[in-house]
Amino acid sequence: MLSKRHPEMFQLFGAYLNEDFDLWGDTLFEIVSCYKSDSKRAHHLELIQEIDLFIGEHPEDLDAAFETDYGQGFDPELWGYTTASFLEELQRILRE
Repeated sequence: MLSKRHPEMFQLFGAYLNEDFDLWGDTLFEIVSCYKSDSKRAHHLELIQEIDLFIGEHPEDLDAAFETDYGQGFDPELWGYTTASFLEELQRILRE
């Protein structure tokens, strides 16, 4: 179950980066900033680690794995990213 394997990714995509994303902002930076203000720094660091783990689990099938796990509510390509570049940008924002 996604919520147990990657709970912070599940939280971010389930609550912030879904079909109702515009409740939190119009850009990825604005949306992730809302997540950051609603959660503790320890959760941001956990999310960064989960992203690294997810990437490491799917070195050959990152796009397909992301589509399977999170694609029902979010598509990085619609935001101008590849899956890899989106996850990198997400980590960059979280580190700020």
